[in-house]
Amino acid sequence: MRKILMIGTGGTIACKQTEDGLTPGLTPEDILAYIPAVKDVCEVEVVQVLNIDSTNMTPEHWKKIVKAIEDNYEKYDGFVICHGTDTLAYTAAALSYMIQDSEKPIVITGSQKPINMDITDAKTNLLDSFIYAADEESRNVSIVFDGKVICGTRAKKERAKSYNAFSSINFPYLAVIQDGMLIRYIKETPNDKPVKFYYEMSDRICLLKLFPGIKSDVLSYIFENYDVIVLESFGVGGIPETLMETFYKEMDRFSDADKLVVMTTQVANEGSNMTVYEVGRKVKHDFHMIEAYDMTLEATITKLMWIKGMGCSKKELRELFYTEINRDMLFANRKQKSR
Repeated sequence: MRKILMIGTGGTIACKQTEDGLTPGLTPEDILAYIPAVKDVCEVEVVQVLNIDSTNMTPEHWKKIVKAIEDNYEKYDGFVICHGTDTLAYTAAALSYMIQDSEKPIVITGSQKPINMDITDAKTNLLDSFIYAADEESRNVSIVFDGKVICGTRAKKERAKSYNAFSSINFPYLAVIQDGMLIRYIKETPNDKPVKFYYEMSDRICLLKLFPGIKSDVLSYIFENYDVIVLESFGVGGIPETLMETFYKEMDRFSDADKLVVMTTQVANEGSNMTVYEVGRKVKHDFHMIEAYDMTLEATITKLMWIKGMGCSKKELRELFYTEINRDMLFANRKQKSR
């Protein structure tokens, strides 16, 4: 029987009701006691790394999770992380870059209601996670939620209350789990590379969400204070005329600096393509801009944090950004085609 380490970080799954609302209070041992059927699936040991609402999750917390996995990597066949749902997609993406080439599964799950409630999705989500983690074909970072297995770089929380909170963006579900049975749609490919752990995540990344009427002076501040600016634009990607003059001015001002702008889209599905419209084509050509294409925003942000955390130059960042990691980008070679 395979041996799995369950890592507690808090979140709704571990919450208790207080006068001030739900707050994490259950230990991993408490949580595990609610799914006695797990004894037929695998052996489980537990460790508490954090006990926070996932709204408070930061890269420093990610490092603690990574450390717990690295310290115990040789002792266990897989890992299940209990996590709050609000930033779960960011953590899954971040861990996909911070822990690479893992032949052992690293599964992240949570719930929309605490596990100690009479009606809850927590018991099913957690048991399903152990079923997936205990399967010998499972590997790398993934999310198990509402019977679906989602690649760690492809998840987005799209519903605030419903049990089917997460969707897989621009990529199929890896598998489903129904009545305790694991049905794979996409097989994980074994590799002979050693697992790699990374810890440094840069805080020099800024996300600017565009909206009609946004003032251009915000660009000057962002260019002055951040190394990488992610522009979350409309549709397939572009820059409004009202921002264009300032944008060109700032790009010229920092042309010799290690600054980079990455274009992504506010539309969850089907991705960006700046070459379609005039508002995107010219600026992409003039500054050889990077765009996220079919990547999720969560993966885009955390991948840039990881790359800059290694101290990569602008040229190296471009190359690494378009290197596919844990299925984060279907069109890794599109940058060549769009030049």
